[in-house]
Amino acid sequence: MNRRQILASAAVALCAAALAPAASLAAAVRTRWRLGGSEGFDALCFLGPLSGKPFYARFYEQELAAFKPRLSQPATDALMSLHAEADKAGALLGPGLCTILSGGPTASLDDLIASTRAAETVLLPPYKGGAYWDEADWTRFTAGRERLLTVFEALKAADFAGFRHGLVDAALARRAPALQARLAGADVAAEQERLLGRRIDPQVEVVLLWFSKPHGVRVQGGRFLCHVDYPDDAIIRIAGHEGMHPPFDMKGPAAQAAYLVLEKDALLTRIIAEHDHAFGYNTLEGLLNEDTVQALDQIVGEHLGVAKPPAERWARSDDGMHVLAAGLYGLLKADGYDRTGGNIADWIRAAAKGGRLGPASLHAAAARVLGLPADQLWPRPRPA
Repeated sequence: MNRRQILASAAVALCAAALAPAASLAAAVRTRWRLGGSEGFDALCFLGPLSGKPFYARFYEQELAAFKPRLSQPATDALMSLHAEADKAGALLGPGLCTILSGGPTASLDDLIASTRAAETVLLPPYKGGAYWDEADWTRFTAGRERLLTVFEALKAADFAGFRHGLVDAALARRAPALQARLAGADVAAEQERLLGRRIDPQVEVVLLWFSKPHGVRVQGGRFLCHVDYPDDAIIRIAGHEGMHPPFDMKGPAAQAAYLVLEKDALLTRIIAEHDHAFGYNTLEGLLNEDTVQALDQIVGEHLGVAKPPAERWARSDDGMHVLAAGLYGLLKADGYDRTGGNIADWIRAAAKGGRLGPASLHAAAARVLGLPADQLWPRPRPA
């Protein structure tokens, strides 16, 4: 048995042990944590760095120098065309594919290949029946299926599996036991239910990856993806965030009431148009979904003792674009929602209909949280 096999075996054993939550904690803590890894999800996340976009490549310079020359030109051309189509649609290729393909097996590249070939029977039913269904995304996925298969087959031929094992196995073996112990007392599900106003699946599966930077990605099945070396508190924050997507039906009455107000907000319109679209959140629906969850996860983090100061957080996150999150958080705190909890869909609908999501109220709340004048929320002033 060679060193790589020893590390792989150790990682599998540790992750398998981590999959079983401690029985002694089950009665006290509602959240049931599971840890694991995934070759398939790592392959999908690697599609971002392989594009060469600085947004991703800055995290993986050495890995790209070692692996990218292994890819055939047809595979590289196919990948770039898929990225171009996603960019045109205002979408992110890797995270979007993670969402769709998470409806099937994701342990290996072979799983991704088999699921993509049988997409209508394996992937479509869970995707269409879940909260993430998007007909345009599915249409783009099926239109690019053959090119995607070309990329997957090229990754397999270039021994992506072996390349990944050499990077992630030692980190998984080191990380899993300590992280499992830290997560055991973090009851994110109870906090999320208190703030959302509905029951959620208390099982949270953390899929630890190598190529997921800078994203944390929620996928089907109560799972989220993050980097194996993210700090413990960051993983708890990501779990507290990702488990609340979507916070309510993004086509339902609460969302529709919010859109009627927010679409008239010139500041939010500018943010959507002017921000770096590599961050995502390129539509009002996407921004409302994300920023409502950010406002709520800040409260979750505060209750669990892992939050960053809100002004610092939103100053640094995505070039300061999440002004809506800061405003919603400010309004929620003013209402004492962090103490009482409630039904977030009802709160959003009432805030929209009561005028509190209008610019005068929303911008003032954001300004108080961010420590900025209300007329300097975007773009953020440069430090002197």
